[in-house]
Amino acid sequence: MSKSFKKYFVLFILFLFPIVIYLFFASGKNNFALLPILTKGVDDIRQWETLSGAPVQFQDRITVLGFWGEDLSEKKGDALNLNQKIYKRFYQFKDFQFVIVLQEGQEDQVEVLKQELKSGVGTDLVKWRFIFGSNDLILNLFKSLKTPLQLNAKKSLPYVFIIDKERNLRGRDDDEDDGTLFGFNAQSVAEINNKMVDDIKVILAEYRRAWKKYNKNNVP
Repeated sequence: MSKSFKKYFVLFILFLFPIVIYLFFASGKNNFALLPILTKGVDDIRQWETLSGAPVQFQDRITVLGFWGEDLSEKKGDALNLNQKIYKRFYQFKDFQFVIVLQEGQEDQVEVLKQELKSGVGTDLVKWRFIFGSNDLILNLFKSLKTPLQLNAKKSLPYVFIIDKERNLRGRDDDEDDGTLFGFNAQSVAEINNKMVDDIKVILAEYRRAWKKYNKNNVP
């Protein structure tokens, strides 16, 4: 390789590299944005009964919230989609959790579902949290999200929601398809892959930046 060629090759790389970096960051619309708050102060769940008896809360957690009511037997596909595309990817983040809202009496069905999820991918399901309540308790929690969506007669729906550490509902206020995107359709692998994965990355990055800033400002 001649010296002249090397010179022009280095100049080409120096010119091209910044452009590639710019295009990489520009292509990710939400990479450094904040995920909008759509509803503030979603009801907490400390008083709910849980499968293990351990307390569960939204405060200080990043939560994927689903309402499956008494419809658990019909939710296997939703559960597998979420487990494969979202939970496996993010469950090792310290404050991340899934919370699934169920009607009282669904405890045995949960154990069946957990076994199916374990046999499918062998993932540690420790951050899948199932909570149980009456119809009124479920309705009140759902209403606190303040979305235009509706639960069906079984107190269920296919959408899941992102709740931040301050108990706020996060979503999109400029979605190209829906305008305001309150939740993600767990029956749609495309929506999970193309929107939900990106939005969870955004909120995790937001808290990571806040944590780094806090530690930097508090170094003695």
